[in-house]
Amino acid sequence: MGEQGTAVVIEDDEDVRNLLSAVLQQSGFEVHSGSTGREGVLAVRGNSPTVVTLDVGLPDIDGFEVLRRIRAFSDCYVIMLTARADELDTLMALQSGADDFLTKPFRPRELRARVAAMLRRPREAGGPAGASPEAGTAPQQPVLRHNGLVLHQETRTAKLFDAEISLTRSEFDLLHDLMRSGGSVRTKADLVRVVRGEQYRDAAYVSDVDERAVEVHIGNLRKKLREDPRQPAWLVTVRGVGYRLAPERVQN
Repeated sequence: MGEQGTAVVIEDDEDVRNLLSAVLQQSGFEVHSGSTGREGVLAVRGNSPTVVTLDVGLPDIDGFEVLRRIRAFSDCYVIMLTARADELDTLMALQSGADDFLTKPFRPRELRARVAAMLRRPREAGGPAGASPEAGTAPQQPVLRHNGLVLHQETRTAKLFDAEISLTRSEFDLLHDLMRSGGSVRTKADLVRVVRGEQYRDAAYVSDVDERAVEVHIGNLRKKLREDPRQPAWLVTVRGVGYRLAPERVQN
């Protein structure tokens, strides 16, 4: 196994597959690959990778279906690749459970940067080594509770009224950030940096597509929480700005 763990590349174009494999190997991964969706699912099941790159346009089953099958048994990081600069592909990828996306052609250093950012995300309290806590934010707490929702930071699990709910890494990170904010408004740009693991880099570039991706993640969270849009118990939209945590409900 490589020093960074294992990666799986699912890509039907041989040249692109070789490039992806080379970049990930140079980043310290042991790399396995598949040229079809079915081969890719088997490679993920058999190798328990940390990171998967997944092409949308595969010859047998499309990347969205491959992702759904992977998510049935794996919580690995998934970066989806598409040849079309189409926002719909991006949104579908995130709705299907992807952690990030890249448009072909891509720059190898951009792939390396996206992977490095994802690997930083499950952090111990206090953030990345050498980083200082962000001014004005509360210290990390191992367990957060709000209106029947409980998040366990150490195990990265969530329960709603004692029933466990399944969250992607991005969904957990966003929900955790909003719950620990204590009701303060978090802008979409703030939450983009949370998803990237870049809370401590205020100057990081945030695009409209990045912010739209946060909206998709929040929409997915609301569905999983069965949030009532008329009387939200957890996630409140602050129009034109971002989101905040709903007020604590008084227990009768």
